[in-house]
Amino acid sequence: MLPLLLAGFGTGLSLIVAIGSQNAFLLQQGLRGGAVAPLVVICAGSDLVLIGLGVSGIGAVLAQWPTAIGVIAAGGGLFLLGYGALAARRAFRPSVMTVGEDRTPLRKAVLACVAFTWLNPHVYLDTVLLLGSVAVAHGDGRWLFGLGAGVASAVWFSALGFGARRLAGVFAKPMAWRVLDVVIAVTMTGLGVTLLLGRV
Repeated sequence: MLPLLLAGFGTGLSLIVAIGSQNAFLLQQGLRGGAVAPLVVICAGSDLVLIGLGVSGIGAVLAQWPTAIGVIAAGGGLFLLGYGALAARRAFRPSVMTVGEDRTPLRKAVLACVAFTWLNPHVYLDTVLLLGSVAVAHGDGRWLFGLGAGVASAVWFSALGFGARRLAGVFAKPMAWRVLDVVIAVTMTGLGVTLLLGRV
């Protein structure tokens, strides 16, 4: 039982811990001092649902619908390009900002978080297809494997969202915000272009 949970935890963590649009957004919101709890719940809860779909075997069905993935990729690509442009604008036209200021209204933050999560085809590829395939290979133990991956998701997003405030000292300097926005702009733009080119 424990080996399966640990295997799922390790596999899930290896896929989640990367500089991606969802992680960058959650880190940014945590630094701004907004209400990150709903965002952590959305990120972790969505992963849990998608991992469950993958473990149940729906990944094999989804693989037969490349058109659906293409539509999601196009919408997600445009969304990421738009958000990347906003981050670039902040980086090159910075305002004086410290941790806790310029908070995104909760409704907008929630909608953006949902978009970052569900409009990104990489989420489906990582959780439903890849994790699902690995989990199914464990036979009857696939649900324990999936549970371990779900726990990894919850741990990571909680640490990222709630732990962001520990970087308050670093982000007390305006230059740190400019660097963060540049990183976010590059990340979002790169992912957006990749999705629109169909290299998912």
